[in-house]
Amino acid sequence: MLLLAWDTATDVATSALVWDGEVLAEASSRPLTLLEDVDALLRRGGVRRSQVEALVLGTGPGSFTGIRMGLAAGRALALALGLPAAGVSTLDALAAGAPGALPVIDARRREVFTLVDGAPAAVAPAGVRLVPGTVCVGDGALRYRAVLEDLGGVIPPDDADFHVPHARHHVALASDFGAAELIEPVYLRVPDAERSRRAAADVP
Repeated sequence: MLLLAWDTATDVATSALVWDGEVLAEASSRPLTLLEDVDALLRRGGVRRSQVEALVLGTGPGSFTGIRMGLAAGRALALALGLPAAGVSTLDALAAGAPGALPVIDARRREVFTLVDGAPAAVAPAGVRLVPGTVCVGDGALRYRAVLEDLGGVIPPDDADFHVPHARHHVALASDFGAAELIEPVYLRVPDAERSRRAAADVP
């Protein structure tokens, strides 16, 4: 099965073209170049859009704008080509790239997105619960390296590949393919724009 996958939840957007478990092409860049990356993947893989059989989309948590951009592009392409799609948590994909590690994504606002009792959550870096010696991966682990190391975490070097949620891992985790519009994003928090609107509404 020929699958096209991408994730735009973090500052590094990843995409991959995978056929029956074999990675034909993959890319890492910025979320704004996603569609260019997809076109390049198809060319490098030697396939046409019409040959793609399904999409796999990263659902976050991460950047609100990035998640929306990736899901909107997925829904548009799925509609245009009549493709089914599956959503995969960015945290799960990050963890799949480093089995046994704790995924930690920079959530801004002095928080990180991570797994708490197996469920995604937004917490302060000092509130991350981990067993001493646990490997932590992701851009949040890099930003708060000192805090996590004080908690007993082990952070791979900054240039380690483990810190990027590669789209090839999304493909390995994908299941329950269906209509792309039914894929739910994982935001965990109210967007900044909504917070501002609510705050303005409370002003007398």
